[in-house]
Amino acid sequence: MTIGTSVLLMVIGAVAGALSGLVGIGGGVVVVPALVYLLAVSQKQAQGTTLAMMLPPIGVLAVIAYARAGNVNWVWAGLLVLGFLAGSYLGAGWALGQSEAALKRVFGVVTVLIGIWSIYKSFQ
Repeated sequence: MTIGTSVLLMVIGAVAGALSGLVGIGGGVVVVPALVYLLAVSQKQAQGTTLAMMLPPIGVLAVIAYARAGNVNWVWAGLLVLGFLAGSYLGAGWALGQSEAALKRVFGVVTVLIGIWSIYKSFQ
């Protein structure tokens, strides 16, 4: 790995971390497309790498800041974790059986739909 690639990976991580702390997104929305389009890795490799990035408690400092401000519902978070565990296992199994093109399309459609929904809801 070159120094340039190492620096780029740290910048991608910093942007994802900043967006995660700011608006609660980062791993999938920032890192996956950055790895695919800036570093030319496969969609599957980008998704797997991003999931591996989330294994350590990378958001712990942001969680502490939100919790101190009283903005964490721990019961809901625990229930989301249970659902996330099951969903991520099933989703990964499905994704590994798909083509690169299909995964890129699904990723794009999901990202656009979430964006449209978020903008729509912000006006209500």
